[in-house]
Amino acid sequence: MQEPNIDPKLLNPYDPKETEGRIYKIWEDSGFFNPDVCIEKGVTDKDAKPFTIVMPPPNANGKLHAGHALFVTLEDIMTRYHRMKGERTLWVPGADHAGFETQIVYERKLEKEGRSRFDMKPEDLYKEIYDFTIANKEFMENDVRRLGASCDWSREKFTLDPEVVKNVQITFDKMFKDGLIYRGDRIVNWCAKHQTSLSEVETEFEERTEPFYYMQYGPFVISTSRPETKFGDKYVVMHPDDKRYADYKDGQKIDLEWINGPITATVIKDESVDMEFGTGVMTITPWHDQVDFEIAERHNLEKEQIIDWKGKLLPIAGEFEGIHISKARPMIIEKLKQKGLLVKIDEAYKHNVKVCFKCNTIIEPQIKDQWFVKMRPLADRALEAVNSGKIKFFPENYEKIFRYWMTNTIDWNISRQIVWGIPIPAKICNSCKKGFSDLSDELKVCDCGGLLRKDTDTFDTWFSSGQWTLLSLGYPDAQDLDIYHPTNVMETGRDLIFKWIPRMVIFALYLHDEVAFENVYLHGLVNDEKGEKMSKSKGNVVNPIELIDIYGSDALRIALVVGNTPGMDLALSRDRIKGYKNFANKLWNITRFVMSSIQDQNFKKSELNEQDKKIMDEFNLEIKDITTDMENFRFYLASEKIYHYIWHTFADIIIEESKSILLGSDEGQKISRQTLLLEILEKSLKILHPFMPFVTEEIWSIMPIDNKKLLMVEKWPI
Repeated sequence: MQEPNIDPKLLNPYDPKETEGRIYKIWEDSGFFNPDVCIEKGVTDKDAKPFTIVMPPPNANGKLHAGHALFVTLEDIMTRYHRMKGERTLWVPGADHAGFETQIVYERKLEKEGRSRFDMKPEDLYKEIYDFTIANKEFMENDVRRLGASCDWSREKFTLDPEVVKNVQITFDKMFKDGLIYRGDRIVNWCAKHQTSLSEVETEFEERTEPFYYMQYGPFVISTSRPETKFGDKYVVMHPDDKRYADYKDGQKIDLEWINGPITATVIKDESVDMEFGTGVMTITPWHDQVDFEIAERHNLEKEQIIDWKGKLLPIAGEFEGIHISKARPMIIEKLKQKGLLVKIDEAYKHNVKVCFKCNTIIEPQIKDQWFVKMRPLADRALEAVNSGKIKFFPENYEKIFRYWMTNTIDWNISRQIVWGIPIPAKICNSCKKGFSDLSDELKVCDCGGLLRKDTDTFDTWFSSGQWTLLSLGYPDAQDLDIYHPTNVMETGRDLIFKWIPRMVIFALYLHDEVAFENVYLHGLVNDEKGEKMSKSKGNVVNPIELIDIYGSDALRIALVVGNTPGMDLALSRDRIKGYKNFANKLWNITRFVMSSIQDQNFKKSELNEQDKKIMDEFNLEIKDITTDMENFRFYLASEKIYHYIWHTFADIIIEESKSILLGSDEGQKISRQTLLLEILEKSLKILHPFMPFVTEEIWSIMPIDNKKLLMVEKWPI
């Protein structure tokens, strides 16, 4: 008997550490991540339909986390599948400077070193953050490679690339000229710790239980959880239909005793007042509350700042001037009590408090002169695109969330008081505060005769990343843009349905008159094995690269996908990943058996007998079903079906029953079965490749197949 026709590698257990780096280098060296190379080398037809994904650019400020591992895996699955389908497949990688988030990371580093960004020159701080980011960007990119990402690195973009910066600033100029960007004094979300304004999507709400104070305000009882804002309250507001206050007329003046002495209050009737809340009467602080600001705007009322930019009380607070509001609150309540103006205190008042999404500092609404985007006309176009079916959502229920945010949109503050970001190309008048776009940096004097100063603010990072599908494809003038835009799918975290997805839609429609993508696939959170959200404070953060070092990339990838329906959270345990490492070993052992069953090195496949044809027909039906899942973004089902077929049908049933056939004396039946085993293994490798690319490519390289190419560019079996 001849020695089995088996590669020496198969005599040892599968070793991901030895394999994965070597295989990835083969892929990169082949050039097949680049669709142009695929066309040049004849593996993709020039006229093939394009399939495009633009990678949500990971923050360049550090290493990847488990959520990144999930999105890289899902997008690589799509990319490899469509490449094998013969489509002109492009996956564009990128890196995000991540404005505010990166500056916060660096500020923590400065704090540990006993330094502060407020003691540094802006240009020095920018250079330090830039060097820090570029160094970390390389780590991030290597992590993406470790996960097996078959993205086209030759087209990689960074959100601070000179061309990107230039075109983002051109967009600002265009929107300014089109009347979609304006400068004005409006309420902004102010983080006193980081000394910058934030957009709505950069804040979060925390439920807190705090005292709720009822105070005597002349003939009225008013209530608040923030007595420190009440020093400037000189307008008392009630609903015009509230019969309890029918005797009070709009504009009526009332003299009363208040915190720091007698004041004259003015009655304002406004329909925004909730008659059921408290006593149905409230005083307003227009400088420090959005609702109060809007009331003041409607009635042309004065607005006065009570709290400064660092969270301390201003001179209007009298004896409390210069005291931080957190310390001043009990002192103010004590004074109200002494003056007989404190009616009662509800000690168990539960309410939602808006906080900074990075440091949890309570957001202080402040009126600030900033640049704003007029969202209503842009949001209407986005809604129209969804209404016409140009964009589909997976899962479908997220379409409702998208619609909610676009229907209830408010103007978007795009100014940030940080150095790390793209500078706003604008000038501001020192006299009248009027703002001008100034791309060429030429304007010196305002229409009013006042001198202009350069705006020192930078863009909200979402202003640049919102243009990402365009910028990553070379907007405004690039062949890639014509071929690959609109992109086919945007795969990202479900939390970005109101942060990033709408901005990409509105910018693509505004700048390029087409949708940014045709499909939105949203994944959930990757939690720890107990289902709890990962956080550094809990000490349960999982580093995907550490898991790869232990179990291999393939095991992590498929563990992230099997049974993980879009939009739902996944509890990731080491046992789960270990189980799929065992699956990689099972596939390796299956291969060893199949190769060992072929005694002749010159083995040629034969026609299948009726029994084996039936088995192959059943497998082909399974592949057809799996292909339907792949086409409809059901990767969680496709991966599970492939896993179960290979382990429980191929290994447990077909291979087990093959052992007696291969040991039998019927040569025709034996050759048919050897042919069947080879064909099932070949097709199994192909359909599993998008999910577990390293082990499948390694096995493919030792398969006895004529004229074979790299598995990554072989044709999908249906």
